[in-house]
Amino acid sequence: MKQTIKIGTRASLLAVTQSTWVKNQIEAHHPGTSVELVKITTKGDKILDVPLAKVGGKGLFVKEIEDALLEKRVDLAVHSMKDVPTDLPDGLHVAVVPVREVPQDAFISVKYATLSELPHGATIGTSSLRRKAQLASLRPDLEIKDLRGNLDTRLRKLDEGMYDAIILAGAGLNRLGMQERITALFSVEEMLPAIGQGSLGIELRESDSELLEGLQFLHHEETALAVAAERAFLLRLEGGCQVPIGAYATVDGDILTLTGLIASVDGKTVLREQASGSVSEAASLGRNLAEVLLDRGGRAILDEVYGENNQA
Repeated sequence: MKQTIKIGTRASLLAVTQSTWVKNQIEAHHPGTSVELVKITTKGDKILDVPLAKVGGKGLFVKEIEDALLEKRVDLAVHSMKDVPTDLPDGLHVAVVPVREVPQDAFISVKYATLSELPHGATIGTSSLRRKAQLASLRPDLEIKDLRGNLDTRLRKLDEGMYDAIILAGAGLNRLGMQERITALFSVEEMLPAIGQGSLGIELRESDSELLEGLQFLHHEETALAVAAERAFLLRLEGGCQVPIGAYATVDGDILTLTGLIASVDGKTVLREQASGSVSEAASLGRNLAEVLLDRGGRAILDEVYGENNQA
């Protein structure tokens, strides 16, 4: 391993926490190697007053970091996999996927224990179209409002009474040691997670084979297979992170089970299917499940969503 490794990371508290975990793992596993964090501001970090779905484009939280990788200003990048587009720049790959944290979305409220306890007309905050669609299906009486900003900002807005409840990824709260803020975790049957939610991806240059070999101790094959199936599903749907699409895969021995979802933003139509197959067919399983949902009406839903976003 190189004596000094530079990790490119977003500057948010969660991103730095995740990258620091990777830094600590590398330094413990490779004594004599020093790891430095290089904080990089991305386009998604700068645009805080507009819902991401209206910003458009892919890679809002990774492009500037990938540029730094390609320009050799950093040696690797640590991403939340749900932020990583399915098409990567030439010369880069996400070759190391550590073990997954909890994949579920978290219900967070000061006054109410569960989603079902929220009173009629209560205000719930999220900017994710995937969450909005599933919330609208579960509780069409709620007022769903946009919620942007870093994790601390979102929690502060809840504490100040701007929302009766908010939805965040459980993994981020766990990684920050803020488990006590989680009021309840949604089951994946109630709220299907985003593609790759709860998993990290370590991106590096394809030419850095020695660095890849030195990072293999961090790789968790079951997580990588599950995320590969989810990302193949997303790739077939040509979806960014801001469309009402969800997927979650589990691995049991040699069998991979994938659940996929396409929903209308208003939650009136929720298409959901499940398929199982060999782990060796993870990518084809994802593509095939996407085809099933497209044929069931998903194509019309996505055409409408993309059309609305393009007009924004």
